[in-house]
Formats: sequence, C-alpha cells, structure tokens
Amino acid sequence: MAVSDKSLRGTRNHLYPIQAWYCIGLFIFIIAIFQWISFLHSKFARRRQTSNASDPEQASVHRRHAFSWRRIPLGLVNAYRVISFRWTLEFGKSYTLNMAEVFVTMAYIIFLFVWAFINTTDLEGYTLDIAYWCNRSGMLAASQFPLITALGTKNNIVSLITGISYDKLNYVHRMMSRVVFILLWVHAGSEVVRNAPFQPYFTQPWLLWGLISMVAFTILCIVSLRPIRVQTYELFFYVHLAMALIFLIGAYVHTQNFAVAFWIYPCFAIWGLDRLIRFLRLVVFNHSYFGFRSGSTMDATAEVLSDDFVRLRFHRPSHFHWTPGQTAYLIMPSVSRLPFEAHPFTIASFNSTLFDVPKEQKPTSEKHAEIDLAEGNLGSSVPFWNELVFFINVREGFTARLKDAALKGDKVKVFVDGPYGPSPNLSSYDTSVLVAGGSGVSYALPVLLDIIERVRNGESRCRRVVFIWSIRSFDHIHWINDVLIRALRLVPPSLSVSIHIHVTGIATTTETLPQSYGPNDDDAKPVRHDSRSETVELQDGKDMEMSNSSLFAIESVKLAHGRPDLRAIFRDEVQVATGRMSVSVCGSQSIVRSVRGALRFPVSGPLSVANGGPSVTLHIESFGYA
Repeated sequence: MAVSDKSLRGTRNHLYPIQAWYCIGLFIFIIAIFQWISFLHSKFARRRQTSNASDPEQASVHRRHAFSWRRIPLGLVNAYRVISFRWTLEFGKSYTLNMAEVFVTMAYIIFLFVWAFINTTDLEGYTLDIAYWCNRSGMLAASQFPLITALGTKNNIVSLITGISYDKLNYVHRMMSRVVFILLWVHAGSEVVRNAPFQPYFTQPWLLWGLISMVAFTILCIVSLRPIRVQTYELFFYVHLAMALIFLIGAYVHTQNFAVAFWIYPCFAIWGLDRLIRFLRLVVFNHSYFGFRSGSTMDATAEVLSDDFVRLRFHRPSHFHWTPGQTAYLIMPSVSRLPFEAHPFTIASFNSTLFDVPKEQKPTSEKHAEIDLAEGNLGSSVPFWNELVFFINVREGFTARLKDAALKGDKVKVFVDGPYGPSPNLSSYDTSVLVAGGSGVSYALPVLLDIIERVRNGESRCRRVVFIWSIRSFDHIHWINDVLIRALRLVPPSLSVSIHIHVTGIATTTETLPQSYGPNDDDAKPVRHDSRSETVELQDGKDMEMSNSSLFAIESVKLAHGRPDLRAIFRDEVQVATGRMSVSVCGSQSIVRSVRGALRFPVSGPLSVANGGPSVTLHIESFGYA
C-alpha cells in the first residue's frame, strides 16, 4: 500500500510524543541513579574508619599537603560541582541560574524543538512542510503536561524517584511551562496560516475551547514572571490556580476532538492525588479541628520580634515528626484571604531529646551551675523542644496581616501540612559550615543541634562545626540566645564548635563592643573572669547587658560588625580541614551568591583536593518565591 503524506504525518504525530517521553524518562532515571549513589555513599561513608587508606577522601587525614593521583577523580567531582552549581548567570540583584539549570533549560528547548521540526520533508521533497509540524508541535506540547503538573505539586513521583525536593524541581516546572507555551503558540499560529481564511472554524467548539485555553495559559505565564510573583504573590497564587484549571478544561475539550485527550486527563488525576494526600495529612495532624477530639490544641501564639520578623509557635501535633531543615505549609483561615491558602515556612524547632540529659551526665561544676539542663527548666528555649516554632519574615499581604494579629495579641488558628523537603545528611562529613542570614537561622539552628546530638550519640564522625549568622540588629540574638547557650554546654570534647555572629546594621555602644573571642574550648570557659558587664545600645534605643552569663561569655562565640568575609572564612576552614566538608546556606539571594562565589576555584578546585584538601559539598536553601 502506498504511503501518503497524511498517513505519514499521523504516524509521526502519534509516535514522536511517546519517543519524547522515553527520552525524558531516561534522563530522570539517570539523575535518580546519580542521586541515590550519592545518598548511599554519604550514608555508608561515616561507617568507615578514619584510618581506612582505601578511601581517598580519608587518605588525606594523615597526608594533608601530599599530592595524590588517587584523589584526582575526587578532584574532578569537585570541579563538576563548582562548574554545575556554583558558576551562575545573574539577572539583576535577585535572580540567579546555576550552570546545571542553564544546561537543562537549553537541552530541553533544543530537544523539544528538534522533535517538533525533524523529518518534516513531504513525499514531494518540500522541506519544513507546515502540514507536518503544525499539529506535531501541539501534540508534543500536550504530551508534556502530565510531567509539568506533577512537578508543580508537593507530593510528586519525580521527587520520590530522584530525592530532589519539590521546591528545587519547581524551577523545572516553570521552565517547561514556558517552553511549551512557546510551542503551543507555534501550533496555534501555524494552524491559522495553514487553514486561512480561518473565520469559518470559529463555530467549532474544539477551536473555541482551544482559544480559551491559550488565553488562560498566556495570562498564567504573564503573572508567573518573577517581578509579578515577588511584588504581588497573592495575586499570582489566585490567578495561577484559576487559569491552570481553565486551561486544562479547555485543553481537554480541544484535544478530545482529535482523540489525544489521554495526554490531558492524567493532569486532573495527578493534581487530585496531591490534594488528597495533603487533605489526609491535614486531618491526621489537625484532628482536633475535625471533631476527633475536643479542644483547639493548634491555636498558635504570634509574637512580634521586630518590625520585620514574627515568631509563630504552637503545640506539636502528636503524629507530626520532622527532621532539621524541613518545611511545613501553614494554613491560617483568620489571616488568609482564602480559607485553605497555604504558605511554606522552615521549622525552626528541633524534634529531639537532646536536652533529656541523664542526671549523671549533667554538668555539676560551679562554672556550669548557672545553666540547669533539666528538661523542666529550659527557660525561654522551651518552645524549641516542645512546640513547632517558625521565624517569619514580614513582607506584604499574608505576613503583614499575621503581624497585625500578633500586635493585637490574637490567638491564630493554624492547620499544619508537612513536613516537606529533604533533610541534609551531614553525618558523613568531617567539617560542617552553616551559614544563615536573618530568619535563615530557622534552617541552620536545627541542623547545628542535630549535629551535636548525633556526635554525642556516636552517629556522626563530624569533628568541627562553624555556625555563621548574619543579622541586621543586635537584638535578633535574643531569638536563639538561650538555645545556643544550652546547646554549647552539651558539645562533646570530640567536637569543635565555632559561632560567628555578624551584625550588619548600625548600632552604637556605650562601651566598646567585643569584636571576637578566643577559639573553642572543650569546657566552654568564659573569656572574662571579672564581674564587669558591658552595655550595648540597640537600634531601637533599648539597652542590653552583656554579662558573663550571656552567650558572649563563651569562648567559642565571636561577634563582629559588618558582613562576614566568607571568602576568608572558607579559605581558612579548607586549609585546616580534611576528609569531607559540607557548607549549608539559608538566606537571601545575596548571601547565597556570596557563598557560591567563595566556594569556586581555587578554594574548592581539583588541585586543592588532589593536594589533600577537603571534598566540599554545598547545600542551598534560598529565600524567595518559587
């Protein structure tokens, strides 16, 4: 039977979207393999003895500056990390793409458009025949929506397979949506040209619904642009939900006319499954609100810490467990405009028994008597162990209304959904550096406490931790002052802890503010042994006394004015570190940029690793809108 252009086009239109899915599935599988290899390596690396000469990462412990050919592969791995995740393209002051994201974006654009325009020569030899690629572009675009929908949900199979958190996959969700948006307009425009004059088709329902879906998709893409998301996030939230629903309904009706709606209806199932899982979590973790138990145990207390920050704390649900660095979605009907509008925040409290120290292990010396580590006497740090605590940066909209409720002293009803996101597994690292900016301490503090607990329990080989916190006002130290004091008293002798607090705002002092203190001491002895105290005048005019019983009486704590010199800090740590080194940062785009820049060549280059330097891994939790 002779092959016609029509049959050939139909076969390719059906086959090419399936081939595209095979290619994308293979790419996801490869990423998953690498992610799981990295995970298993980290999990089992801590079990290896430091003296194990067969491990090139540990071989450097005794030969710090000796060049080793065996460490060249490890050096190349570090070079890959630097090039892929620390070299960036910067757009303005608030938007950054690393090279891995640039590569994925370019590869996806090239892949999709090559698949749309390849083999478009008709049987008569006419190249780029519009009849071949006009419908194929629409079919290819439609085939991508199940994956786009999945990447936009909190509970998706891609995160489950690869171990990459949904918030990091959200970039891929936005990128794929925009590429497909262009491909759909190629489809729509080519159909208009091919079928001109186009007016007679306006009576067809499939065409009208196709136009409605394209208008909705266009509006959605416009409001999802970063400047609009940042300035009017709540507008984006509402419009995104409405336009996505209109688009999918229109796309389903449009594609049903061509018997390819099987690419669209899975989107409804994927979105519905995610919502079902989240609803079940809400019922389980907030059962007192659903009539399973009397009382409203989830009423939250909102406290204004400063003009820009609010602390929210409430009773920990009985079945709610989390690990350091994870986030939870909070629903506050009395604060939100919509009843079930959810907002993500990092959990600042620590789900642990770190302070359940047996009596025989509690410090009894006179210099430690000032702090009672008994669980019943934790002072202002109690919420960090018995409640869910969140430090919330006040902006406009939802957070501004939350601040108003806090100023009124109102109790806020809270529904909690989560936890979400991976927790950094730092047990296999010899050195961990934690960098936080402002409320980014919500991420860094629980990670610090987790390291201390794991070292105490013999579950981590970490030997040194550096905690760097950059804050605008000296008064912010009150947020975690008692928690840090108590945690530092529990640091085992095998772990060296150094705390750097940098105040970037303008502050005046009645006496000279101490700039730094000595290195860590296992006994955490005060630097000053006299009874004199120092007074600091804060930005709001209040005075704060810095006595010997304060956080700054501990030698391992350093205080400085101005931004931290991250390049110098990382350079010094890399020079003395051996084995594996982890750097975790949570903060604004500016501090994340600084950390990335400080960890490029030569600090974390292959030559440094080959000469016995540490293998450096970077973990980023950045502020901002998805």
